[in-house]
Amino acid sequence: MARVPEIVPITDLRQDSSAVLKRVRSSREPIIITQRGRAAAVLLSVEEYERTENERQVLLLLARGEKEIAQGKGHTLDDVLAEADRLLAGRN
Repeated sequence: MARVPEIVPITDLRQDSSAVLKRVRSSREPIIITQRGRAAAVLLSVEEYERTENERQVLLLLARGEKEIAQGKGHTLDDVLAEADRLLAGRN
């Protein structure tokens, strides 16, 4: 079951931002900031943001690779390994 994210009204964030920042860093979970009862923003620690951004980039590269394979633009495993062997052997 998915965990329900913590919700913090913007007034609470204004009143005690250091405590909210401490919670987001220690929990490693996003905090939803609400304004007038509606979700307005998501607060993440820098570490979690970087991790999710790296994962997103990998997924984008995988999706691009799948698209290229579907279009016949991919390379065979044998070609990739042969190129790697040439590069490792110092022959460009």
